[in-house]
Amino acid sequence: MHSAILAFQAAEPAVARNVFLDHLVAALVFSAVGIIVLLLTLWLMVRFAPFSVHHEIEEDHNTAVAIVMGSVLLGVAIIIAAAILG
Repeated sequence: MHSAILAFQAAEPAVARNVFLDHLVAALVFSAVGIIVLLLTLWLMVRFAPFSVHHEIEEDHNTAVAIVMGSVLLGVAIIIAAAILG
């Protein structure tokens, strides 16, 4: 009986390490997918805008366009975070 307890205790750190690595890999994959989705969203907004987003924000200092772009990105980020958390 005592040897069974020692065997379980010896195997426990390896199991914990495997669980940690599984969670680490999952977090990295979800982070990469989230970043890709955010960049895709940004690209789609710039691509389909009927005006030059760079010109409106950088040169004309159009605050409204910047607020809308930031709001959309923040909304997508909240959706991605909710999807990751399950």
